[in-house]
Amino acid sequence: MSKEQRQRPNTVPRLVARAARGEKLVVLTAYDALFARIQDEAGVDILLVGDSVGNVYGGHRDTLKVTLEQMLYHTACVSRGVQRALVVGDMPFMSVQTSERDALVACGRMIAEGGAAAVKIEGGTHMAATIRRLVECGIPVMGHIGLTPQSIHKLGSWSTRGRDQEEAARLLEDARQLQQAGCFSIVLEKVEPGLAARITEELDIPTIGIGSGVDCNGQVLVNMDMLGLFEDFKPAFVRHFATLSADVRKAVDEYSRAVREGSFPGPDEV
Repeated sequence: MSKEQRQRPNTVPRLVARAARGEKLVVLTAYDALFARIQDEAGVDILLVGDSVGNVYGGHRDTLKVTLEQMLYHTACVSRGVQRALVVGDMPFMSVQTSERDALVACGRMIAEGGAAAVKIEGGTHMAATIRRLVECGIPVMGHIGLTPQSIHKLGSWSTRGRDQEEAARLLEDARQLQQAGCFSIVLEKVEPGLAARITEELDIPTIGIGSGVDCNGQVLVNMDMLGLFEDFKPAFVRHFATLSADVRKAVDEYSRAVREGSFPGPDEV
């Protein structure tokens, strides 16, 4: 990435144009101002304030317990830490599904109160009409199909989606409908890699993969997974680019020892 790209604030049209030129988009989750600032300065293109905050920070087994108020809080924290990256707020379970009016109010709050530049909504064709209305009102929407964690009880498992012809055809149609509704990009989560490549080739908007192969226009990971801080489980598609949990344990151990020995604080630390 050029110095100019690192300094210019990202916008939806700019990112879509970059993907169209063949540039890969770098996406990470963020939930607080501290990590948002570090990731932003490192050149991440999009910071997704994911409802995965329920797993990473809340200790829940799924994302279904995350509320809109919680998402607004975390999105506002991230927005305050960012100068350049595009901030996308994840719309939590049942915040946009009940009616178009409810969706407009919730997503409007995500932009106005959360400071997000866009929202992410799980679901395919059945969400297209709502997404179209949001886009008409000036709210950029990132779609999300494949493994949709908010529908885990319906799906029944965390397995890869689109392996059989019927589901593959349905996901391809979902992608088409979301593009027609006005989504500026679509997350493909745990979509069979060959199908993800086909969807990416057919669409005019960028796809962001997670566990869906290398052919997507960009990739996203949970930041705590990428950093090796979240240890409850490690999906096969996650790569630890650091092992910070070990570093944190070592630092805490050294701090604890210094306190117990009476060597902290030292003479020059008071």
